[in-house]
Amino acid sequence: MAKSIRSKWKRKCRAIKRVRYGEKELERLKKTLANDPLNHKTEKLEEIANVVTASEIQDAAQSEQMDVDATATAKVKKIKLKRAKRDVKKEARRKIEKKRRKRKGKKGRNSVSLSIE
Repeated sequence: MAKSIRSKWKRKCRAIKRVRYGEKELERLKKTLANDPLNHKTEKLEEIANVVTASEIQDAAQSEQMDVDATATAKVKKIKLKRAKRDVKKEARRKIEKKRRKRKGKKGRNSVSLSIE
């Protein structure tokens, strides 16, 4: 997700617009269905669509939060520890290789090659 203030503001405004236009669109839909002479089967328009407020959705989401057991958190900690160890090992290998390359470079420059024929 975007993290700038501008994009957060745009997302907020779009959400507000969505709510406002959703209510208007629902009213238009109900009105057109009420005026439709071919559609006599639907007597109750509330059964077709209903408006749910954002606070109701948030309350439902909070009540249905997933329970996290201790084993899941232990697994996450174990995975993070493994990754940290792996990164330390990689860094150590890189340093060793760097020193080897330096040593090889010094030997090549300072050594004198004699050819006897």
